[in-house]
Amino acid sequence: MSAFAEISLAIAFAAVSLAQILAMVRLVKGPGTGDRILALDTMVLNAIGMIVLVGLAQGSQIYFEAALIVAMLGFVSTVAYARFVLRGDIIE
Repeated sequence: MSAFAEISLAIAFAAVSLAQILAMVRLVKGPGTGDRILALDTMVLNAIGMIVLVGLAQGSQIYFEAALIVAMLGFVSTVAYARFVLRGDIIE
């Protein structure tokens, strides 16, 4: 891997890590439940980005499949949590 690619990956790791920390702060401090739901969804997206970056750094394609699985689970969990908060029941 070239030096430019390594520097780019290091910057990307730092940016995604900072975004994850800021989303975690919003999760803890969020004034409302909606803010906390959005913070959790943002944390899932940041985790997906981190998994993809690890896949790029390692040169392995298995991480991309893992990122797809995390994306599907993250979407379903966000919808389920939002329904629970709005209606008090997930399954009608």
